[in-house]
Amino acid sequence: MFGLGIPELVLILIIGLVVFGPGKLPDIGNALGKSLNEFKNAVNGVTVDEVKKTANTADTTVSKATTAKVEK
Repeated sequence: MFGLGIPELVLILIIGLVVFGPGKLPDIGNALGKSLNEFKNAVNGVTVDEVKKTANTADTTVSKATTAKVEK
């Protein structure tokens, strides 16, 4: 993923324990996990059909605006 091995992960965990303490570290990990899960769900929620529908709506709006401007 990021080229992190076991020694690097252990070092990051030790630094986290020193900075945040053992009481807060599980809460931080839980919040981080929830945030990543919500982000993943949001990214997966966008489908090709939704993008095409939005593009068609934008094209229609631009066409109507252009036609209205020409008629004035």
